Amino acid sequence: MISGMGLATDLGYTHHSANPLHKLVRWGAGTRPGGWLFAHSLRHLDDVVGRLTRGRHSAPSLLAGLAVLDVTTTGRKSGQRRTSHLIATPYAGTLALLGTNFGQPSTPAWVLNLEADPRATVTYRGTVREVTARAATPAETDEVFALAGEFYPGYLNYRERVAGTRRIRAFVLEPA
Repeated sequence: MISGMGLATDLGYTHHSANPLHKLVRWGAGTRPGGWLFAHSLRHLDDVVGRLTRGRHSAPSLLAGLAVLDVTTTGRKSGQRRTSHLIATPYAGTLALLGTNFGQPSTPAWVLNLEADPRATVTYRGTVREVTARAATPAETDEVFALAGEFYPGYLNYRERVAGTRRIRAFVLEPA
């Protein structure tokens, strides 16, 4: 990491204002059917967009205007490196991750991987950094959800949807 800079700044990671199409997609993805659709199709769609644009864009960046961070963890069972395309929240000079899984009942695998081994690599627009993920405190989790809800209201819907069935884990990424 560059001395004196936070992770979000170092990576140049920010979310921009949404145009009308982005707002529509963000709203739709936050609904129960939209969340289900994206949970089951986004990985495949993202692979196609990545190939067609030679890695310059992702499906969420084109459809919803959201910055996508590649987070590489170590599989808790396989020991293999696994990369997930995630929407991070700029938080306190660094980045935070929310394990919402589009409001689906299951916890995403990357969350379980970080719980087993908090060391990860993040990549954004060709810049790579080693990080350590730590579980956010309950107060930090509330702050991260509030911040995330400002650029993507679907996060608040997801949290409400899974309340009482599972705990959405939040992580704060710190330079390794």
